[in-house]
Amino acid sequence: MDPRVLLMCVGVCVVLASGKPMEKKDRVHPDVLSNLEHDDAESFDYDHEAFLGQEEAKTFDQLTPEESKERLGMMVERMDEDGDGFVSVEEMRTWIKHAQKRWIYQDVDRQWQDEQDPEDGFSYRQMMTRDERRFKMADKDGDLKADKEEFTAFLHPEEYDYMKDIVVIETMEDIDKNGDGFIDLNEYIGDMYNRDGDGTEPEWVRTERQQFTEFRDKNKDGRMDREETRDWILPSDYDHAEAEAKHLVYESDSDQDGRLTKEEIVQKYDLFVGSQATDFGEALVRHDEF
Repeated sequence: MDPRVLLMCVGVCVVLASGKPMEKKDRVHPDVLSNLEHDDAESFDYDHEAFLGQEEAKTFDQLTPEESKERLGMMVERMDEDGDGFVSVEEMRTWIKHAQKRWIYQDVDRQWQDEQDPEDGFSYRQMMTRDERRFKMADKDGDLKADKEEFTAFLHPEEYDYMKDIVVIETMEDIDKNGDGFIDLNEYIGDMYNRDGDGTEPEWVRTERQQFTEFRDKNKDGRMDREETRDWILPSDYDHAEAEAKHLVYESDSDQDGRLTKEEIVQKYDLFVGSQATDFGEALVRHDEF
């Protein structure tokens, strides 16, 4: 096995296994667009991060209004996938989903450059046992080599529908300590919280017990099966990107035709991207970091 790949695999395992006993471990893979509160009455920061991605939003915060408008105008031309001169809700949704996944592509690019075999791509022979199973599922053509798309599915299986079974399987293996193929209440809580001699149970733990009993365990048999675990860690009942796309179109659609022109988007540049002078007339104070 290539020692670099072994080091990568071990590093991943260490990261996944680590965590302070009192911290809440979150197994859910949410499709959230920003950790900020969405309140346009206060600021458009949530919209900026949703539209651009968190890192790119920081870059735009450093620009003048003129620079923001110029860059936004160039983005609009890329957003208009069918070239009809308008940005639809679906095109906006696609753009937002891409912006949110940019960090995934960057992560894959970095590891692809570092780890691939020049002749064979990324080979399953380099994998540890558990990773080998994930690799074989990601390897759609079964040639035991990963192209870049398959490598992305291997590193970030939660982003691919055909890989979501392995996310559920691995999660259950991690939590199911008695090996019966289910997650009971004690295993569910034990994965999130280690009492570690402290007799006082935090309020969030009591809330999680209630969540398990009332919502996670849908058939009320006292444990979660595979489908119930999937519903917990891979919720699919709300599309954040679609909701944000509809919001941005609604707020910017001056002629109310359900789609946006380049002019309509640029006119509302403060909603989409922001700049130093757009936070309700007050320039943001920045340190000289660049």
